[in-house]
This record gives sequence, structure tokens and C-alpha cells, in this order.
Amino acid sequence: MRNRDEVREFLMSRRAKVSPADVGIPAGGNRRVRGLRRAEVAVLAGVSVEYYAKLERGAIAGASASVLDAVSRALRLDDTERAHLLDLARAADGIPTSGRARRRASRPGAARPSLAWALDAITDGVAFVRNPQQDLLATNALGRRFYSPVIGDGGRTPNLARFQFLDPASRAFYPDWEAFAEMCVAIMRAEAGRDPHDRGLQDLVGELSMQSPVFRTLWGAHDVRTHGTGTKRFAHPEVGELVLAYEELAITAEPGLVLLVYTAEPGSASAERLRLLASLAAEHSPAALHHP
Repeated sequence: MRNRDEVREFLMSRRAKVSPADVGIPAGGNRRVRGLRRAEVAVLAGVSVEYYAKLERGAIAGASASVLDAVSRALRLDDTERAHLLDLARAADGIPTSGRARRRASRPGAARPSLAWALDAITDGVAFVRNPQQDLLATNALGRRFYSPVIGDGGRTPNLARFQFLDPASRAFYPDWEAFAEMCVAIMRAEAGRDPHDRGLQDLVGELSMQSPVFRTLWGAHDVRTHGTGTKRFAHPEVGELVLAYEELAITAEPGLVLLVYTAEPGSASAERLRLLASLAAEHSPAALHHP
């Protein structure tokens, strides 16, 4: 999708989510739009109606940071949504997005020994590396056992988004499947805003849009989010339910790659089950990145 289309649909979708009551505007009885009118956003942002209409048509190139901040406040964007709008503006201006270098690792998909060692040093939690395309590039030993439903026979680079939307086994692995689906797409949306020239991500979006009506609907919602931290629930085929906390860490040596670590609360039933899963994965082998 073109940058102008992305900007237009993102701003329109955010405007539709803000009710007049949210910003102290009397709703009235003759409103033909869902959410705020363009003129109301313009007033709240302190810009002319003509200028805001121009932005919402996708002509965001050259918009100042102060204007984008004002529009973000008017639309009540959260930090992730605001960052996404700034990414779209940077893309329109031809500026590298979010401070992320456009360079890639010299051997994409190949693990540095030190990265493999770092993963294998994590023994009490699930640790793995993924890229913006949601490829599961490397794991520690526990991670390989944990993600066995995703990894399968290892014939193709395992991909979290493909598993989520195209593999029926995902509905058993993720008891809160709908929430996982929304999160997956929203993270991909944010990644696409950060690097609109990522061909691999574009191809994946096209593939999933063709094959999954649920993905297509969620992608059209233009919701964005970052992973960060939180708690997720899994139903593992070998040990049962696991409630795990997660932390996402950027790998600064390879922009775009992130390390995620899942751990269980000490003393909990999930911690016991995670230890059992670790014992099943006792045959240790070095973490290796899968080649696309």
C-alpha cells in the first residue's frame, strides 16, 4: 500500500475511534460520521480545516513535528500510535524511520556465535529471536521445545504470523487466540510503518491477506502496538497451561531483530510446568538461526 493510502486510512480509523464525549464536544443528534468530524479534529489540533483535510488525504510530507504532535493529541493517540504516525511522516519525507538503520546483517538469518551463546545461557526461560517479518530465527533449548508446534519439522523458517493465521494448531496453542491475533497484526502494522520498504514483510502481508479473512479484517483496522512487556497464556501439548511474563529487548547489533524472553512467576504452577518442559529439552544443542 502506498504511503498516502496508509496515512489516510490510519488517520481516518483513529478519528472514528474518538467520540465527541471523549473530548468534551456535545454529540448532538445529527452526526453522520462515526467519531469526530474533520473540522473538530482541526480545531482540537489548532490547524485549519483545509490543512487537516490535506493531511487526512495522505499529504503528510513536510508536516512539522509540532503539527504531528498536535494531531496526535487531538486524536488521543497512545505512544505507539503517535510513533507510527511519525514513522509514516518520515517515510513520506524519505527519512530513515524510528532511528533504525536501513542496513541489514551481512548474513541475514545467520546466528553469531555470541548470540547463540547468550540464548543458551538462558536456561530457566523461553528465549528466542525474531525479525520484523515474524520469523522465529533462533531459540534456546527450552524455546525449541516450547515452540515445537510452530517449528514443526523444520523444513521452512518458522513464522509466528503464518502459524497464527494459517495453522489450525494455533487455536489450541493460544487459548486466547483472538487476543493473540490482534496483537500479532498490530505489531506487524507498527513494523510496516517503521520500514515501508521491507519487501519480506510486504510479501507476508499479501500472503496472509489472501489466505486469512481474519488477518485481512484485522490489517484493515490499522491498529498498532509494540510488544514490550506483559503476560500471555499458552496451552502446551506436553505440559498443559502456562502463564508466562514476557520482556522484549532490541538487538542493537542487528537493527530490526529483537530478543524475547518468557518466564514464569517463581513458585507458580506455570514455573513447575516450565521446569518439566526444560527437562524434556535436556538434550542440549546450540541455538541456530534458520535460513529462509
